[in-house]
Amino acid sequence: MAKVKTCLWFENDAEQAVRRYVELVEGSRIEHVMRSPGPWPGGAAGEAIVVDFTLGGQAFQALNGGTRADYGTAASISVECADQAEVDRLWSALTTDGGAEIQCGWLRDRWGVPWQIVPAALPRLLAHEDRAVAARVFAAMSAMVKIDVAALERAAKG
Repeated sequence: MAKVKTCLWFENDAEQAVRRYVELVEGSRIEHVMRSPGPWPGGAAGEAIVVDFTLGGQAFQALNGGTRADYGTAASISVECADQAEVDRLWSALTTDGGAEIQCGWLRDRWGVPWQIVPAALPRLLAHEDRAVAARVFAAMSAMVKIDVAALERAAKG
């Protein structure tokens, strides 16, 4: 068990959200579901109160808090994707059923949790030793909603 975990607050469907997250991100699993032994302010006996899970190797906890949380944008779950296919798969899965696109690779899933879906090419190209290349890539990325690796590569080439 990890000593430090990020806790995500859900209204009453933490277990459903976690099951979706671990299905989508490789290297993920549910570690433990703490169920209520009796009725509680957020629900009935047997319902999940806290779900401990690992998402891509990182420890998280999901809590059913009884009211929907406003996550703001100060924190997000960032996923580095190997290629455009992984970006597209995660983007599609996380924006369906009430999710929303934001910009520059950011989105909110249907539970309001903010995510960054980042292709591995983006930080590599932004760190290019030729600052003009990095500037073109940054300008291209700034105009995007979902990150397009081919467009970043074209921008890098000028």
